Amino acid sequence: MTDALPGAKDHIAAALALCAKIDDLPADTPLIAINKVGVIGAGTMGGGIAMNFLSAGIPVTIVEREQAALDRGVAVMGKNYEASVKRGRIEAAVAEAAMARLTPSLEFESLSDCDLVIEAVYESMEVKKDVFGRLDAIVKPGAILASNTSYLDVNEIASATKRPEAVLGMHFFSPANIMKLLEVVRGAKTGASELATVMQLAGKIGKVPVVSGVCHGFIGNRMLSKRQEQANALLMEGAAYYDIDQVLLDFGFPMGPFQMGDLAGLDIGWHRDPTKVTTIREALCAAGRWGQKTGKGFYDYAEDRSRSPSDEVKAIIAEFASKSGVAQREVSKQEIFERLLYPMVSEGALILEEGIAQRAGDIDLVWLNGYGWPAWTGGIMYWADHEGLGKIAEGLKRHGLPVAPLLEKLAASGGKFSD
Repeated sequence: MTDALPGAKDHIAAALALCAKIDDLPADTPLIAINKVGVIGAGTMGGGIAMNFLSAGIPVTIVEREQAALDRGVAVMGKNYEASVKRGRIEAAVAEAAMARLTPSLEFESLSDCDLVIEAVYESMEVKKDVFGRLDAIVKPGAILASNTSYLDVNEIASATKRPEAVLGMHFFSPANIMKLLEVVRGAKTGASELATVMQLAGKIGKVPVVSGVCHGFIGNRMLSKRQEQANALLMEGAAYYDIDQVLLDFGFPMGPFQMGDLAGLDIGWHRDPTKVTTIREALCAAGRWGQKTGKGFYDYAEDRSRSPSDEVKAIIAEFASKSGVAQREVSKQEIFERLLYPMVSEGALILEEGIAQRAGDIDLVWLNGYGWPAWTGGIMYWADHEGLGKIAEGLKRHGLPVAPLLEKLAASGGKFSD
């Protein structure tokens, strides 16, 4: 365990105290009563989202298209509650009462009297807009319509309705019944009461709410994409994927990017054509290496899920890099460290500059509660202040990577994000 940075605990506590406050919303903004919630989609995400409300004493109607999927989803929720009872986290009577608040349905119309409806359907703009158009036609006036999208444009989703003020994003993290972070995405036309209600409701269901403006990937995934870009580039240049993962593990992350890919499934979003290989990930999928689910992804997995590096993967990466004309070289752990973390700080600075996040502490909470950023650092932006903004800006330039204007300015003036 690394020693905590000075003031890290106090910084996190202060950020938590502030995160639900929206700077331009009056304290007396009227709230909407949420007595019944609707969830569309009974998969892993939808079921996990529903459990938050059921556990908080709020009845939920969950809607699926097919009976088998609905039954499966309800059964998984029941098993999750049973597991909590077995571990002594809750009483059996509490679990039973929570499940008794659930109404499973195949009818979209059964959502008509809900005060808040959250969709957790396939991540496609076309599908989302269709769902919101249908909701607009049946859900009572005054209800809040939320999307669980993790990166799509909430303004475009809202345009499928005649009530854009009712629409916002509620981006839960998986598993949604456990992970603390809730990114609340404020659309251009999201109403004050709707936003204030969801921020308050988040606390009631045990979440840490952080408000985000609309941009691709919001706060967390937008910053994560910068890390992933560098991880993929480093792989092509000759860094071993297990070294890249290890650098993050040594820093205090629960897992590295390639472990994370294996856990989620490398085949997510894969086009399923083994002859069409444009990335290392597609090359692994074409070789049947889909991650933990097939016992092999970037790593080989034993029965107990323990992992070991794979010679086959080393060969696939070397061949792919050679075909792409990228020269392999020795890459130091220090370079890996700088290229994974520094671009995220720069992106965080852009997010602040653009007003996507209200404050640096909010960005810290996103990374601490949604992505396993190590708590000893106080969060990514707090850590950056201590790492030295001049050092980070200089490191980015050395690696030929962009430096956000705010980062450049603070580095030059000796300022800090926490100011």
